[in-house]
Amino acid sequence: MPNARPAIRRFLANYGMVLILVLLAAYYSWATWKEQYPGGEEAAAGVSEAVGDELGPGTRVLVVAQEGARAREFAAAAAAALRDRGMNVVGVVLGDPHDLRTELERRAASPDKPAAVVATREAAEWRLMQVLPERFPSLAKVRVFSPRSYWWPDFLKRSNLLAIADRIVVIAVIAIGMTMVIITGGIDLSVGSLIALSAVVSTLLVREFAGASDATAFGMVLCCLAAVLACGLMGAFSGVMVTAFSIPPFIGTLAMMLIASGLAFILAGGQSIYQVPASIDWLGRGTSLGGIPNTVTLMVVLYAGAHVLMTRTVLGRYIYAVGGNVEAARLSGVPVRWVILFVYAVCGLLAGVGGVVQASQLQSGAPTYGLMYELYVIAAVVVGGTSLGGGQGRILGTLIGAFIIAVIQNGMNLTGVESYTQKVVLGAVILGAVLLDMLKKRRST
Repeated sequence: MPNARPAIRRFLANYGMVLILVLLAAYYSWATWKEQYPGGEEAAAGVSEAVGDELGPGTRVLVVAQEGARAREFAAAAAAALRDRGMNVVGVVLGDPHDLRTELERRAASPDKPAAVVATREAAEWRLMQVLPERFPSLAKVRVFSPRSYWWPDFLKRSNLLAIADRIVVIAVIAIGMTMVIITGGIDLSVGSLIALSAVVSTLLVREFAGASDATAFGMVLCCLAAVLACGLMGAFSGVMVTAFSIPPFIGTLAMMLIASGLAFILAGGQSIYQVPASIDWLGRGTSLGGIPNTVTLMVVLYAGAHVLMTRTVLGRYIYAVGGNVEAARLSGVPVRWVILFVYAVCGLLAGVGGVVQASQLQSGAPTYGLMYELYVIAAVVVGGTSLGGGQGRILGTLIGAFIIAVIQNGMNLTGVESYTQKVVLGAVILGAVLLDMLKKRRST
């Protein structure tokens, strides 16, 4: 056993965060395990197959659904699927029990009686459906089909998993730059305000110079690039304050946070900017091959590039060297000031990207965007294993940390935990990550 302890410690050091993420996912899967009732096209396909297998082609079928977009989607898909199987759809009822009663009275008095009724789960539970033989004796042999339920965790629904990934994108993207900054021993509190500034600048430029609602894709791209560049310059300015004037990063970026927030309000006039084309949502709401959100694709590409930078390049080694020991790095020939300037500029650029993504998701720009995001970004970095003392941390660890934060928040929402308690839990998670980092340092000294 003594020989196994170092191996266990190495395993936990390398994969501990992944293990925590898996355990959280397992817990919330168990906590949200419940009976599921399919709807829409998925439900229509299943119930149409059941009708076709039991009754065969030529069967007269009446489709019934309540009001609502999901129910209308079910009715249209069910009718199409039944016709494709050679069955005769005699009618589609969309409405309430009164509408169904009117249709059944008409059908009961005609020779064109349905042999089966395909209904949504809600419609199948109407009282009229339960007493169909008593109310309409001529329809006593009508079979009622509705979607079958199944057991599955709400947490593991495809829509929920994509929502987790899509929701965490802005925080995760900015956390790349924050990881680099913290590894050098600094911190950047301005990223939340830079999100708002980027969203305001990009939409303002689209409104004023690119044609507003008639803007072309090329014009929107240029406006968004200008907004990202503006945030990068502000991040670089923070780096200059830290390197050239030796202003503590906390103070310098705190001042930049206030400046960026004020500029966002001034430029937007305290109002939201929404005069943009609907197509601006391509990045924030669009999907790529396989239905994967474009934001998730962007996040994966950025993390892959940042991982290569930090693990396979000289610049990456310089960043770690500066955080490990500034004086030793300087004596070794590392351009310390340029490295620090670079990481703050990158952090600003990525905050700008986050602002563009949020503007795309919400199809508008507002100076209130990004509120408190700097805390969530720092939390993701710290939970991902990056030391606040500098010199230690991994880009992929930050991604895991971002997902841990997202899974905890999503799981608490699914299990009905109130927002006030969620703040307590999140604070406890951050504190626990910092304490763990401190214990590691004490053990290594």
